[in-house]
Amino acid sequence: MRSLFGLVVALSLSACKEEPRGQLEPIPRPPGMKDAPAPEAAAPAAAQPPVDPSKVTLRWKLAASAPVTYHLDLERSGAAPAPQEAAEETPAKGKKGKGKQEPAPQRAAPAASFPTGFTYVLERTNSGDYRLRVLPEGKDTTEDTGALSERGFVLDGLQGINRNIAALVLELPLAPVGPNDTWALGTELLTHDALGPLFTTTKTERRNRVKLTALTQDGDDQVATLEYDLLEQLSGKVTSRRAPPAVPARADDPAEEDAEPTTDESAGPPTTDASAEVRITGKGEFLVKAGRWRTWAGTIASSSRGPFPTNALQVPPGTVKLTLTARESAPPAATAKPQQ
Repeated sequence: MRSLFGLVVALSLSACKEEPRGQLEPIPRPPGMKDAPAPEAAAPAAAQPPVDPSKVTLRWKLAASAPVTYHLDLERSGAAPAPQEAAEETPAKGKKGKGKQEPAPQRAAPAASFPTGFTYVLERTNSGDYRLRVLPEGKDTTEDTGALSERGFVLDGLQGINRNIAALVLELPLAPVGPNDTWALGTELLTHDALGPLFTTTKTERRNRVKLTALTQDGDDQVATLEYDLLEQLSGKVTSRRAPPAVPARADDPAEEDAEPTTDESAGPPTTDASAEVRITGKGEFLVKAGRWRTWAGTIASSSRGPFPTNALQVPPGTVKLTLTARESAPPAATAKPQQ
């Protein structure tokens, strides 16, 4: 019995030492190959550049369902300039025809009706998007709307003067800025596309600069002082369209047969010099922590000479003083369609 019991124990111990079925044998590493490196700890996240204490990030800070309202007053200095007279149509002079009348000179289209003021309502929707309502004041004006970024850049909507003035008083720099830093605004004060095929541009000049001139402390908030210096100049020549040729002279009129043409057709159509200039200066104090203006004021001075197309001027004509003031409440939403 003892021998039988010992045999059973020996068989049990040998079975425990067997390798489990299906186990893969390790493949020996070829000679000369280095061992695989031990797994290292996860690399730390890339270090962020240190924040420059001399710079600040200027952003509008709006709470949902709590719109911020401003009124921009446009005070004109003197009367608005009269629209310039367009180049006259020059008839092709030749032999006189009976009963022919020279066409009357054509004048430029009347200047557009510019607003006398604006109300801006900045809102933050429940989804976090920024929305702008623009309510121009004056004759034949309607409410306009646009989408903004957090820095006040117009992402969608708004055209012409509505877009330019909104960018002037609402747009903030993209990157953090400090004293003496400068940046540009997304404005187009003179629209080249509106000059027309008869206008040939000979010279352009553009300066677009906003500068942070001071950063001071006021209680628990910082005040960023911004100064604006914008200039756009454009000059060129406007070609006059010629009138149709005169009616041929009658053969039975000796006086008309002896008449000599006085126009040199090879010289080409006549041209007239035309130009326009827009200058904008301004100064504002922006509260960094509160994310809104404390004060803002500026001046727009625009002028044109010759038959300059009035629809190419994207600011109010003449000299206009701008003053921005905060309002406690927003006007009710209008039901009219946005201005085109």
